[in-house]
Amino acid sequence: MGVAGHNFGIGGPDICVGPAPALVEPDSQCITRAVARAGVGVFECDLQSETLCWTRNIYDLFGIDRSARPHRTEIVALYDEASRETLDRLRSRAIERRTGFTLDARITRPDGAERWVQIIAQVETERGRAARLVGTKLDITRQRTEFEALQQTAERDSLTGLANRAVFQQRFLDASRSTLSLRPLGALVLLDVDGFKQINDRYGHAAGDACLAQFGQRIQQCFPDALMVARIGGDEFAVLMPSDRNLQRLPSRIAAAIALLRMPVAWNGHLLEAGASHGVALAHNAISYDAEDMFLHADQALYVAKRAR
Repeated sequence: MGVAGHNFGIGGPDICVGPAPALVEPDSQCITRAVARAGVGVFECDLQSETLCWTRNIYDLFGIDRSARPHRTEIVALYDEASRETLDRLRSRAIERRTGFTLDARITRPDGAERWVQIIAQVETERGRAARLVGTKLDITRQRTEFEALQQTAERDSLTGLANRAVFQQRFLDASRSTLSLRPLGALVLLDVDGFKQINDRYGHAAGDACLAQFGQRIQQCFPDALMVARIGGDEFAVLMPSDRNLQRLPSRIAAAIALLRMPVAWNGHLLEAGASHGVALAHNAISYDAEDMFLHADQALYVAKRAR
């Protein structure tokens, strides 16, 4: 039989004896110290005068003397062009809508050091009008560097250092015409190693790998202006060329590349000899092209070239 005021279920008693403790909030100085220890800087920007008020962490992040009174125009000049354009767009929209925004931006400090800063901002109003932009800034350079290193590993072919098949698939083959990032595109060139199986069979896979790595370097050397050079298969490479005045010279450049690829590769006292075949597809529209159709035509041309050898 239960006792009034108690619950003897699995969870045990669910009442408190005595008065509830008063809620104690930390004072502003305590909050400021905690935020500073976490590496977070707090800022305020007066929207009328564009003057800034910073805590010391932001001065250190931007490499500005703490005795200075920074003005927004001076600080915005430290952002790279892409970050500055994005910042201006997000800031204007936030002020118009009385909202906030978050942005990861790259800056170059007065001493030349590059940093990544994460901005979290909110608009404060007075009498219904936007008066101040307040928020925090945090140095995320280390996190950004680690992320880019991981991204580089995920997007690069481990043998050649070129873009891998997944990147070629995502940014070219799978991209819709509204999201094409490789433009203006002039041509797709497919290159295939001739004699690769014979090298593997005679000297082993280590020799074959050395041959592929050398091929990758030579292709990059021949097409330094390419939008992308990728290894898309075991012994197949893809080169995406921009639509510019150099496109007229593409046949002669491919011929030079084929000649270079046919040069022997030195490996462990041996000269590994291989050739190369190619297929080309031109983009009918440099801005809105059909990637799958281009790949199909280039692949067919490559097949014909290999059969003719």
